[in-house]
Amino acid sequence: MRARRATTLTEVAQRAGVSVTTASKAINGRDRVSEETRAKVLRAARELSFTPNPMARSLISGRSGTVGLIAVDSMTQRFMVPIMLGAEGALSRIDLSMVTSDARGDEERLRVLVETMRRRKVDGVLVIGDNNVPTPSISDLLDVPVVYVYGETGRPQDVVHVPDDRSSGRQVTEHLLGLGRRRIAHLTGPRGTRAVDERARGVLEALQAAHVEPLPVEHGAWSQRWGRTAAARLLAARPDVDAVVCGSDQIASGVVDVVQASGRSVPGDVAACGFDNWPIFALETDPPLTSVDMNLATLGAAAVRDLFGVIDGLAVGGGVRLHPCTLVTRASTVTSTVTEA
Repeated sequence: MRARRATTLTEVAQRAGVSVTTASKAINGRDRVSEETRAKVLRAARELSFTPNPMARSLISGRSGTVGLIAVDSMTQRFMVPIMLGAEGALSRIDLSMVTSDARGDEERLRVLVETMRRRKVDGVLVIGDNNVPTPSISDLLDVPVVYVYGETGRPQDVVHVPDDRSSGRQVTEHLLGLGRRRIAHLTGPRGTRAVDERARGVLEALQAAHVEPLPVEHGAWSQRWGRTAAARLLAARPDVDAVVCGSDQIASGVVDVVQASGRSVPGDVAACGFDNWPIFALETDPPLTSVDMNLATLGAAAVRDLFGVIDGLAVGGGVRLHPCTLVTRASTVTSTVTEA
């Protein structure tokens, strides 16, 4: 039996009563096609069981149909994966693919990957950085649009998508204040990093707005071990503390261990909050942790939309886009679990 011949774009155009160029624009989601015409072309394509040929589409549009993704440092893998999934989901909805690579924290390797993306003729590049340190800008090394996610470059002309850490610091502190907590400590990651500084500013703003005296901020490693050390020191110096905002779920898990070992209850005597909403810590700690979810998949999808806005010639504009996070409340602060937007 002979295989059924594939329907051509020309046949779809003839069925819809439009030119081949108009049919191509309609099927590929291009501008300057009315919704009525687009609907007519898409209906004709369905009736004829037309499947776009990626190679032919690339020749018509002058694009490869591929986006490059470069992770600056694989040490951020925990955050990189959900961003990639969000980006990939957004790309799949417009029938595009993604080529991923990892610079492993090596600037020379990053330059090699940039050259590789150039040779592959990708339509644009997403760069996943580190929310704690500056992300190297590669915009001047490529002649295609570049959008940065989860890390600021410091260049105002670059398009950057990051979580709104400052607002999240305020949000989690206001949550504790709303529960009647007034002696709130903040134990967080290394001093001088972006996420740490922004969250600390948010915590301080919320305390000042409530006319609550802030306790000194303690800085250390992103680890349970440091969380335990810092919590022991905190309880010795301030036995009256009734809440702790922790810069990560790892730190919060260590804090909960020490608070309970001291004979205090969580959240009865001391409430504890984390950041990242990392299930391995947030859900496995007893009680489960109230935590800030940075909505990383949403971040990745938003970056893709901006990237293709630039590719399509839209005036997207440079600068940092701050994305709201979500406070997920659990038993480490409240006895009934509620999710706060």
